[in-house]
Amino acid sequence: MDTGTTTSTRLNLSIIFIVCFNFMSYVANGLPLAVLPGFVLNDLGFGTVWAGIVIGTQYVSTLLSRPLAGVLADRFGAKWAVIVGLTGLALCGVLTTLAIVMHASPSLSVSILIGARIIQGIVSAMISTPCCTWAIGLHGKAHTARVMSWNGIAAYGGIAVGAPLGVLISDQFNLASIGLCIVMLGLLALLLAAVRRPAPLLRGERLPFFDVFWSVVPNGLALACSSAGFGSLTAFIALYFDSLGWANAAWCLTGFGAAFIVARLITPNVVVRFGGYPVVTVCLLVQGLGLLLVWLASSPELAIFGASLTGVGVSWVYPGLAVETLARTPDANRNSALSALSLFFDLAVGLAGPLMGLAAASLGLGQVFLGSALLSGIGFMLVVFLRRRHQCRPLLVR
Repeated sequence: MDTGTTTSTRLNLSIIFIVCFNFMSYVANGLPLAVLPGFVLNDLGFGTVWAGIVIGTQYVSTLLSRPLAGVLADRFGAKWAVIVGLTGLALCGVLTTLAIVMHASPSLSVSILIGARIIQGIVSAMISTPCCTWAIGLHGKAHTARVMSWNGIAAYGGIAVGAPLGVLISDQFNLASIGLCIVMLGLLALLLAAVRRPAPLLRGERLPFFDVFWSVVPNGLALACSSAGFGSLTAFIALYFDSLGWANAAWCLTGFGAAFIVARLITPNVVVRFGGYPVVTVCLLVQGLGLLLVWLASSPELAIFGASLTGVGVSWVYPGLAVETLARTPDANRNSALSALSLFFDLAVGLAGPLMGLAAASLGLGQVFLGSALLSGIGFMLVVFLRRRHQCRPLLVR
């Protein structure tokens, strides 16, 4: 093995050892997803609205917590933020277990459960972006795209592992075991994180979060145009297949996730080589084509191929825009900048369901994917404009 390959392998392992904390966080996020709605409905006797509130509370909490998480990580360091997040993860597991054990008192149980979900949302904000900036701080901004790539794989992989694992644990043991697993994940990750070397705390002017936010808005809007497609696919592909009398809609999501991960693994240096905006423009075109294929599909196989192509397109949008964002953000504010960028992802995915649902109710389910493809086109034009505006300002990558 040559020196270059050895160095690259060591770099990847060092990054993976840090983003694994995000993986553990997302596994913990996924564990209760498939079983908590049934617990709220069947064991506690509440309706579907409350089941939705219990699940959705976490995502609202994450959205609202991102600004604070970014500011705290900039001020006290990314490792500090991750440690706080992992401590909260263990607490979330304790509360989840307590809520399940106290199912004989439904009102108290659901109240504790909502509290646990609020904490889990804060945990996600405190871990996901700081994991990235921790690794970037250790290895330099030249490796931003590589860090973002591995962190995205950790996030999607964690959800993919967590959801079925939660069902398996619930079936083999009991529902309370899921809470205990979250506690153990939090404590294990906390022990591993405590011995990892922190990134240097960057000095410099700490800009107010909203100043950083406004500087990120153009890139954030481009990210939102892409993320709406992902949100629409996850929310409506099953209903779309059902309306056409097709089976196996889940293969669309499997194809999307597999293509997303494979695209990142086989092109690890694409953003470093070509730059963030050029890569994102191509990705948005590919994503738009994939969504159009889902809309026009005459068979489930073609729709699955379209969903997979969408996964390829989505794969490098966030890392590419993150590289461009950090290249033009003072280092002392990088956590705030990435937290602001992530807000647009959260908003787009969260709003895609209800807004596209309104479109589907009046125009038909197929038009959801046409609308998502058009949003990809709008994102493409925005990124072309941003690329031209900044083409005289070189990226801080090699």
